[in-house]
Amino acid sequence: MLTVEYQKLGLKPGELILDMGCGAGRHAFESFRRGGRVVALDTSDTELKNVAGLFVAMGQEGQTTKEGRASVVQASGLELPFVDDCFDRIIASEVLEHIPDDAAAVAELYRVLRPRGRIAVTVPRFYPELINWALSNQYHEVPGGHVRIYRKSEMIERLRSAGLRYLGHHYAHGLHSPYWWLKCYVGVNREDNKAVNSYKKFLEYEIIKNPNYLSYVRKIADPLMGKSIIFYAEKV
Repeated sequence: MLTVEYQKLGLKPGELILDMGCGAGRHAFESFRRGGRVVALDTSDTELKNVAGLFVAMGQEGQTTKEGRASVVQASGLELPFVDDCFDRIIASEVLEHIPDDAAAVAELYRVLRPRGRIAVTVPRFYPELINWALSNQYHEVPGGHVRIYRKSEMIERLRSAGLRYLGHHYAHGLHSPYWWLKCYVGVNREDNKAVNSYKKFLEYEIIKNPNYLSYVRKIADPLMGKSIIFYAEKV
């Protein structure tokens, strides 16, 4: 399930786009599908091998446009191996909350974004994340886990301090917050809780089937308790 809204990101076929901290690759795949020239970057060799394999399969199956290109790069977000002003669009989804020096990471994203280029940054929303931390230390006190909780104003200031012009924000994944509250309450590592497993099946149904009625539910749930907040900004 995507977090970024592509109409707000403004990606056009043939544009060069960086997915920084791509993880399993959901936004990288969608960007490739839309004809972007995608660079999927992550520190995990295992994740990147899986992403590269699916890029190949998508190309073979014709799941992109003629402009679409895709590659993977293993590197740190604190030292991006790219020249200045090279990317038309950047996505950094659910990654900054893992980086101790997040200001340096945002500065690197600014450096490689071209003038008038646009960036989408997503992080966990403040109050749903605060509830998770209150319910469970195991949720965030793990290697590579979340090191901070962002207030909306704090993230906007991060973007502006780097030189980016803040354009707006929205919320996503409102149906996912109760799942994580429940999981944190019973124990994040427990696999035998019936309520958690039932809710997980519901979320899998939401993602795979995406029935129309749930789009109306999300319109209410996302602003109220969306697990993620998505910021859009432009390099001036």
